[in-house]
Amino acid sequence: KQIFKILNPETTVIDFNSRWMSALGAEGLVALCGRYTVRQILERDDFEKRLKAQQPISMHELLYPIVQGYDSVALEADVELGGTDQKFNLLVGRDLQREYGQPSQIVMTMPLLEGTDGVQKMSKSLDNYIGIDEEPNAIFGKVMSISDEMMYRYWELVTDVAVNEIEAWKKEVASGQRHPMELKGDLAAQIINDYYDANAASAARDNFKRVFGKKEVPDDIETTLVSAEGVALAKLLASSGMATSVAEATRLVKSGAVSIDGEKQTDARSVIQLAPGEERTVKVGKLRYRKFVGG
Repeated sequence: KQIFKILNPETTVIDFNSRWMSALGAEGLVALCGRYTVRQILERDDFEKRLKAQQPISMHELLYPIVQGYDSVALEADVELGGTDQKFNLLVGRDLQREYGQPSQIVMTMPLLEGTDGVQKMSKSLDNYIGIDEEPNAIFGKVMSISDEMMYRYWELVTDVAVNEIEAWKKEVASGQRHPMELKGDLAAQIINDYYDANAASAARDNFKRVFGKKEVPDDIETTLVSAEGVALAKLLASSGMATSVAEATRLVKSGAVSIDGEKQTDARSVIQLAPGEERTVKVGKLRYRKFVGG
């Protein structure tokens, strides 16, 4: 679903390596391992450092690059794409293709993009990510939350704008000719335009100005019914989609990211109980709103 925001589904084939790995079986896996040496595997920087530090390396970690490399053999790949952290595994694919008499694939790596925290690589588990299938308003707000300095890296890695143009913008901001918030708004709009359309980008920008410029609650927030018996706050956030799980909801409450009718919440186990027709507006983070109504 997400990849087809980028690729054409009519000209794309989705395959799973279970198709060839299941057929390979135990005997085939042993034969595959015979095509690669321990010395070659231990050339991986991470393995070499851990070995010198006398830290354990599990067998499945040693097998992983070989199994991934065999994917290139099974697919007779011409080009394999990956992050810079996958370089070793992609090169194993080249080696194994030669072992099987195939031309070695071209390896193309891309830099890892830091998340909204500006430190760790973007990751859903770290909750510092911007999902390409998130609602435009959510994307806009998250982009606006990144630092001014990190903004330029996003321009470079997630848009088609030329690097020399980005460098010119840096100079304009540094000289005071252009405000970084304006440029960041352009970035957010560009990303939404790429994954949705120009109308969605314009609406998201207007919504951001209204909500964050005037501190208003959006007009179009979703409404969810709450049973008369009540439900714990963390469970309510998870079941309504405002958090991915009860655990994440609990973490959000503890971090002070959850408020009800403007009042910050501190207890994830507190029971939300509404009389029929009673309304409460819940806010998570800087952007996510939802109205809960007693059923």
